Amino acid sequence: MTFQQGLSGLNATAKNLEVIGNNVANSNTYGAKASRAEFADLYATALNGSGVNNSGIGVMLGAVSQQFTQGNTDTTENPLDLALNGGGFFQVAPEGGSVSYTRNGQFKIDRDGYIVNNNRERLLGYVADGTGTIQPGQAVALQVPTAGITPAPTSRIRIDLNMDARDPVTAPDPAAVPQLDLLDADTYNNATSVAVYDVKGQDVSLVYFFQKAATDTWNVYITANGLPVVDDGAGNPLPSTIVTFPADGSAPTLPLDGLFTVDIPSTTNSVGAVTEPIPGVLINLSGATQFGSNFSVTDLAQNGYSAGQLTGIQFEVNGVISARYSNGQFKTAGQLELANFRNSQGLQAQGGNTWGRTFSSGDPVVGTPGDGGMGQLLSGALEASNIDLTAELVNMIVAQRTYQANAQTIKTMDQVLQTLVNLR
Repeated sequence: MTFQQGLSGLNATAKNLEVIGNNVANSNTYGAKASRAEFADLYATALNGSGVNNSGIGVMLGAVSQQFTQGNTDTTENPLDLALNGGGFFQVAPEGGSVSYTRNGQFKIDRDGYIVNNNRERLLGYVADGTGTIQPGQAVALQVPTAGITPAPTSRIRIDLNMDARDPVTAPDPAAVPQLDLLDADTYNNATSVAVYDVKGQDVSLVYFFQKAATDTWNVYITANGLPVVDDGAGNPLPSTIVTFPADGSAPTLPLDGLFTVDIPSTTNSVGAVTEPIPGVLINLSGATQFGSNFSVTDLAQNGYSAGQLTGIQFEVNGVISARYSNGQFKTAGQLELANFRNSQGLQAQGGNTWGRTFSSGDPVVGTPGDGGMGQLLSGALEASNIDLTAELVNMIVAQRTYQANAQTIKTMDQVLQTLVNLR
């Protein structure tokens, strides 16, 4: 025995303690992965290949490998916190810099609207065009739109409802003027309303009045901000359409396919603003029925909306980023791209919770969350470190005992040499 074995053991154990200490220090670091010191023995080989009974000359540090197992998921209240459940890495890069890879999903929005981490590196993904269509291809820095969303005028309205077949006829004598008195509820059976929007995004309140004219026949009157959409020229409302049902009360036979169009005139809305005309609005009553049950509206929808300002963003499980606006609309702003590697342990740790690709790791295989071997994306959550603190503390005790044992071999060798020196 020489000092070589004990000295190599001390050095190797010191490295092991460094690895354990780094694990303990990062036990609460989001996205951190546990490291493991891996050792190899040392032997001196004779030139002629003999020496099979040699005892070895110590130990060396073979590698420090990271364990890319899944960490626990901690939920947060921040929609920009992202976690991956499964394989893959987020791709981040500084402006004009090289790409790094991370499992730490603590992202923020900088002053320019880019999604960045604490190192000011930008999250990479696919952008969306003006219509919200994702443009896959080369991943670029994702930027949240800062401008508001422009208004869209109403062009379609759908109403699904049931008109009570038991209701009495409320239509007056055909010679009566007016046929409908907006202030007299006895001249119609039921009413419902919906807000539509002109080209400037100004709201117009449409009210539908349903008046039973005869068995299986209903007059539908429409007003816009209190003014009839169709009148007799003297301001008296006229039906915008007549709905006819078959004897079984199912979908109407008239108007054809339940469709008709109206031209909404310019009016003055509730805040005193003059609205723009909305021509050619298609109204769909194909979902209307006439059964012997109470009047009810089951669906009332239109496709227009007012102008809106950005109020926040959210991430879907497939990585699609949706911008949320004050008018209730959502618009796709992009989709993040993930990367995976055949040999994740070949990645080089760069600090700041990021890794860099190497020749050993191979080229990245990219995709979107949920595709192929990529994990699912969780918004409002972070992946905790996979370091088992209890196990690391036990490993620390074992490493300490190993260090003491190696020091003891050096002490013993010193005593043996001292004995030889003292021989007379």
